[in-house]
Amino acid sequence: MTEILVMRHAEPVIFGVLKIVWADGFEGIVDLRPLINKGTMFAFLRASPPRFNDVVLEAHGHKIFWVDDDGDEIDFGSEALRHRAERQAGLLHLAS
Repeated sequence: MTEILVMRHAEPVIFGVLKIVWADGFEGIVDLRPLINKGTMFAFLRASPPRFNDVVLEAHGHKIFWVDDDGDEIDFGSEALRHRAERQAGLLHLAS
């Protein structure tokens, strides 16, 4: 069985961007703006950008989420966020 990567901390940096710390010590910046800027799922965040700061780290550290206007959780899992953080860090490294 594969162990789930656990997040210990998630905090907004700017609208659409989070700093996340995983239990294994990896820290990454995750830019979610390309996802947030399209689709109806994130319309509530685009309509009220300060709501991005209401991000919640689930108690077990397996996901982060926001609650939309209908009371639904809009979430991202730890594995997907880690993959995105590592990929984005690699791109930044190539660009520098």
